Amino acid sequence: MPKSLVPNLKAWDQLALLRILGFALKLGLTFFAAETFGLSIFSPALNYALVLEAIYLTVTFAIRQPLMSKDSGLFVPLLLDTAFWITWLYFSGGATNAFISLLLIPIAIAAVILPRWAPWTLTLISTFAYSLMLYAVPENQMRHHGMDMSSHYLGMWFNFVISSLVMTTSVAFIAKRMRRQDAELAYMREAQLRQEKLLALGTASAQMAHQLATPLSSLRLLVDEVAEELSDDNPAIEEMEAALLRCEHTLNELRLATESIREQKLIETEVGELVTLLRQQLTLLMPELKLELHLAPQARGVQFQTDTSLLPAILSLVDNASRASEEALGEKRVRIEIDIKSLAELDLKSRYGGKSLRLRIRVRDYGTGIPQSLISQLGHKLIESPSGLGVALMLSHASFERLGGTLILGSHPEGGAVAEVSLPVLAS
Repeated sequence: MPKSLVPNLKAWDQLALLRILGFALKLGLTFFAAETFGLSIFSPALNYALVLEAIYLTVTFAIRQPLMSKDSGLFVPLLLDTAFWITWLYFSGGATNAFISLLLIPIAIAAVILPRWAPWTLTLISTFAYSLMLYAVPENQMRHHGMDMSSHYLGMWFNFVISSLVMTTSVAFIAKRMRRQDAELAYMREAQLRQEKLLALGTASAQMAHQLATPLSSLRLLVDEVAEELSDDNPAIEEMEAALLRCEHTLNELRLATESIREQKLIETEVGELVTLLRQQLTLLMPELKLELHLAPQARGVQFQTDTSLLPAILSLVDNASRASEEALGEKRVRIEIDIKSLAELDLKSRYGGKSLRLRIRVRDYGTGIPQSLISQLGHKLIESPSGLGVALMLSHASFERLGGTLILGSHPEGGAVAEVSLPVLAS
């Protein structure tokens, strides 16, 4: 069928349409096909129930999008749908109604789109109501043309129980697995798009780094010549030397990182060695930084795999944090905490499974924090912000991800932002 002929309905619209069709089926069976299917329409209260259900469907249809955006908002309508199905069945024959299996509709919907507790709750309610209706069947209705129908009705009840159990177990399990696969596919698509952007950035960076090598060499010669002509303690010369040294160091680090990534070389190192290198780099590149570095004793000897891209990625986080602190406090101040945590403590067990330990590095600034609207985007995509496009965070995130780690951004309870990095460890 051509796609243009298939309506592109949202999930809440599809569910609303299904519920309206169910109500239309009730109306058709009640007023046009009751005798055909042997329904016992014996109470005028059924008409009032149908009117009430029509009003209820109208109200829930009008607010279907906000109502069904949460699990609780979706469960309540399904619970009421079950109550209306039970009411209709009770007033149209009860357990002798041939359409008693329509009670499975809310259970099936809950099994597909709601957590496991929802279909189980509806199953218990429906089974209990069906059991009461079966118990309340009059003795004269248990016989049809001289035949005892009690075993037939009991078989219908047993079949209903088995069907509802299948939906609450097998269908719910399959739906959960499909949702997990969809989430994984979405994550892989997002990662692929991010890698494509990073590849473009990497290509441009490599070209620019190659173009910067010659001007930096010329600039080094000029600075040396100026330093020979002027006094050695000239502040301008010292600042030029420091800036030039940082550019040369960054360019050299870029070359080493490029070679390491190309050759896919991983080395084993200890957390203590990483901390030593981090202190050295921060002293060299950010001498004005007020650093608070806390290393948990049990983490010092822990080993993990890394490459040359890890340290620049951490330095980038520290640099961002120092800038945020400087804007708010007027001084570059950063706190770094390094310890060992389990996956459960980091809330990463669902992604990686198991009980493995992870190296956790928390970089906190003392700035104004990250706007809530940007937290989910920073590190994942290029975005417009007052401080730039988020390229540094995106590159850092890619470096941690390649090493099997994660980067999570958040706000600190006492103010400022926190960048939390977790990396897999080998042994202690």
